[in-house]
Amino acid sequence: MLLSGFSLFTSLLYLAMLVIAVVALVFAVIAREDAYRAAEKQTKPFWLIVLGITVVVNLFVPMLFLQLAGLVASIVFMVDVRPAIRQVSGGRGGRRGGGSSSDGPYGPYNGGR
Repeated sequence: MLLSGFSLFTSLLYLAMLVIAVVALVFAVIAREDAYRAAEKQTKPFWLIVLGITVVVNLFVPMLFLQLAGLVASIVFMVDVRPAIRQVSGGRGGRRGGGSSSDGPYGPYNGGR
């Protein structure tokens, strides 16, 4: 009983790592190549190769060390590279109006002037 519960947990963990890698790969494919250079990140082919290898490892190679290395690469892409690419390519980045960071709910803050 305990062993089957652990097996279910590890299967869900492997599935989650695969989903994160696939989502990161899709975002890497969608982004423009020049946005990587403008954001001063690694090139698009670099990220496509790293994330593609991560997906292949998660699907076919049951080596936890390689899967964890791929998870780290996927997280780095999602947390560091993707927001930089979105900012450079005109993505809204989570703000509704897409304005300055000093904008309040009724417009820009002018410092009490």
